[in-house]
Amino acid sequence: MTITETVSLNGQDKGSTNSMTIASVAEVLQRIITVPTSEMTVLTFTSSTPGSSTAIGLNEANIRYIRMTNKDDTNFIQITTISDGNNECAHKLEAGHSLMIPVSEEGTANVHDADSSALTVSFGDLASVTALADTSACDLEIFVAGV
Repeated sequence: MTITETVSLNGQDKGSTNSMTIASVAEVLQRIITVPTSEMTVLTFTSSTPGSSTAIGLNEANIRYIRMTNKDDTNFIQITTISDGNNECAHKLEAGHSLMIPVSEEGTANVHDADSSALTVSFGDLASVTALADTSACDLEIFVAGV
């Protein structure tokens, strides 16, 4: 995976490129879904791959990379990560922006497990991700790589 920022400031290149190699990628999921103004589950993670008609079910042990991009040019999307302890952490994904969820080499995606206070930091395994469009429906690109 390669992330590149291209910026020219007063004629000088101020961008950067960062790369990460994921060995043995065997599966890539790339999908654009329309997120309504009511909350919907967009990803689920379990020890199997259940899924549903709207949520993409993924085997948590196989995942190595997760990116979501708001394809809208105006409205934000609220992305909520839900831990296996059923605790939530919300992120405001502005129009045109991307959110990456870090995943370890062993396939563990740990998210903030805020059961009582955002100031008390602990982490839990990622169980699901929901999305909620702000003012009107937005397209959300989901890209997941797994082994």
